[in-house]
Amino acid sequence: MERYNRITNKNQREIVLLKSRPCAWGKCRFCDYIDDNSRDREEMLTLNAEVLSNVTGEFGVLEVINSGSCFELPDETLELIRRIVREKHIHRLFFEAHWMYRNRLQQMREFMRIPITFKIGVETFDEEFREGYLNKHADFHSPEEVRRYFDSPCLMVGIKGQTKEMIDYDIRMLKEHFELGTVNVFTDNSTDVKRDQELVDWFMEKYAWLLDDPTVEVLYEKTDFGVGD
Repeated sequence: MERYNRITNKNQREIVLLKSRPCAWGKCRFCDYIDDNSRDREEMLTLNAEVLSNVTGEFGVLEVINSGSCFELPDETLELIRRIVREKHIHRLFFEAHWMYRNRLQQMREFMRIPITFKIGVETFDEEFREGYLNKHADFHSPEEVRRYFDSPCLMVGIKGQTKEMIDYDIRMLKEHFELGTVNVFTDNSTDVKRDQELVDWFMEKYAWLLDDPTVEVLYEKTDFGVGD
């Protein structure tokens, strides 16, 4: 599994995929990424230190992802990230966190002592689909509510049961309320959630302009950031 990469097109940065404790929620219907989590502390610390040793500070920006939220990384790993930030002259971090951690984001900013762009897996702003089908456990009611806490939503498109109208609304809300965002095109995995190829084809044609939008990253494959498998 690739765990380090350099993103050289939009929002240039280094990116690392680390190991963490199991996701505090871990019940999203579409997600099997949690298989990368661990309860073996020494394994996590050893692997994370090895992956982070690749960071050069080339762009001054580092994104840290794990199969869950940044708050589930071991304390020692967070300390190491803070040290690397200082030593490599990194001036911005990207982290991801679940909605349940919304009141702890400032705590992490104060710990790292540099600006952090916080991503959140919104998947869709359609509350009924997000909660009733995807089981996201994120009970916000509007994009404005998300924006009060988070900087960059991650949306998901191309799921059976999703509609064109839902996707149109999601993209519109992303562009109206956020400066950055990610759109993940769903890929079939080990869960019972399935890809709607007709919907994917429609999205890729109608929203082809997003590929040239510097504020939105479209991931057609889940490994498009160059990490994972």
